[in-house]
Amino acid sequence: MKKSIASIALISVLALTGCSGTGKTAAGAADSKATQEAPKAPDLTGSWKQSNPSSEKSYQQATVTADKVTIEWVSDGGNTTSTYWVGTFTGPTSANEPYSWTSTRDVDATKSSLLASSDATKEFKYEGGTISYKVSALGTTTTVNLKKD
Repeated sequence: MKKSIASIALISVLALTGCSGTGKTAAGAADSKATQEAPKAPDLTGSWKQSNPSSEKSYQQATVTADKVTIEWVSDGGNTTSTYWVGTFTGPTSANEPYSWTSTRDVDATKSSLLASSDATKEFKYEGGTISYKVSALGTTTTVNLKKD
């Protein structure tokens, strides 16, 4: 009888400790996901180059700083540059895409450039590593796509 009571006690102890393991529960798995770092807002500052030019010798390039975007027409294979846009820039504060912003033109920086846009503002969009915006010249409008250099 002592052996059967000891066996039952041993089985009970093993059963109880087996059920109280430290494996993750559904709540524990959710907690670990919550502690992972949230996606960061993309850093758009730096140099950008047109990824969809109609010619390898003529394209647009841009420089984005913390508060300004400057876009130039590039021609002659890079030997000639002309200002197209200088305006305000406000970077994204979250990782949500697409990210859009309205840039206000710096009139003083663009007034002497014959190839500069005369628009007061310009709409920009960032999505999937590409900044895009519309360019109109001589009655034709096209979308320029820029990729970071």
